[in-house]
Amino acid sequence: MTSKGIRGAITVEKNSVEAVKEATIELLTQMIEKNSIDKNKISHVIFTLTKDLNAAFPAKFARIDMGWDNVPMMCFNELDVQNSIEKCLRIMIVLNCTEDFVPQFVYLKGAANLR
Repeated sequence: MTSKGIRGAITVEKNSVEAVKEATIELLTQMIEKNSIDKNKISHVIFTLTKDLNAAFPAKFARIDMGWDNVPMMCFNELDVQNSIEKCLRIMIVLNCTEDFVPQFVYLKGAANLR
């Protein structure tokens, strides 16, 4: 068995608890569906947010709304690079998987420009 990272990103409409929650659940749902993720195979999850998003911790919504209460998760600020995309939530799910697993990355809304 090996571990592989699945990347995803989404822009958030505004800096509010509800908007961060909605974006987190939307992105995680798409990442799970596109990669057929079994939560028991998740090693850990890293969330980053741009400096203009500080209304809520995205990990909270993964725990409460998606039942990921036994998944180790951390939230960080994204590096503040000049002229970078604003109000962006990024997620990396590190998955324990087989060597031949090919991750499908997910970029939604304004974050589609990252690809």
